[in-house]
Amino acid sequence: MKAAPFAYAKPRSIEETFDLLERHGAGARILAGGQSLIPSLNMRLSSPDLLIDISALADLKNISRVDGSLRIGALVTHSQIEKSEDVRKHVPMLAEAVQHVAHPAIRNRGTLGGSLALADPAAEYPACAVALDAVFIIKSKKTERRVKAVDFFRGLFETDLKPGEIVVAVEFPVIKPGERCVFLELARRHGDYAIVGLAAFKGTETRFVFMNVGPVPVMVSSIDQLEPTADLYNSAATKRHLAGVLMERAWKTLSTSR
Repeated sequence: MKAAPFAYAKPRSIEETFDLLERHGAGARILAGGQSLIPSLNMRLSSPDLLIDISALADLKNISRVDGSLRIGALVTHSQIEKSEDVRKHVPMLAEAVQHVAHPAIRNRGTLGGSLALADPAAEYPACAVALDAVFIIKSKKTERRVKAVDFFRGLFETDLKPGEIVVAVEFPVIKPGERCVFLELARRHGDYAIVGLAAFKGTETRFVFMNVGPVPVMVSSIDQLEPTADLYNSAATKRHLAGVLMERAWKTLSTSR
């Protein structure tokens, strides 16, 4: 199957991007790395009138320190995150999680912003963003707003993004002395979609955030609170059992002193 016909534009500035979004409204879709959007076009699950390719926007490709956070641009690729010393040092959970993202060819093209904006419940980054209390920087032609990760994910492939808005960056709090974090995932084969995954953080508060157990990242303090949804391959009981295994492993890691 091939994609339905569509127009294509490659803006050279963020301002041009917003002009195109304003002009074409609901008929426009943002193209970043394309690792999720292109397959959906080919399967005709998405049929936009216009693809706006933002891959030339250099301002969205940076990783930098901002106050007590590491700011990662929306167009930073999985491979860049994987290779970044700043990410490894300041946001180690993200460095662990990216190793589970698909395969090298996908990591070379896929982007942080694209993954988060898709809001796939089986993806690694949404759970990490919620566990780390990350903040999304969202812009439109006239406004900029900051949204906490826990408020960004609204439902299955549904986010807080409004028409004409795009995620331009995400700020992850830098890990402090005494804080611990871990990312764990169970899949049939490395690179496959996770059966269940867990992003866990321990600081002044402890956060356990599971992926692929519901339509959005699910935060619990006890496994008794978890009510996973079944999928085509795994029952709710199987997912709950595996989630318990991951939570036990995470507790051991978080409780180990440096």
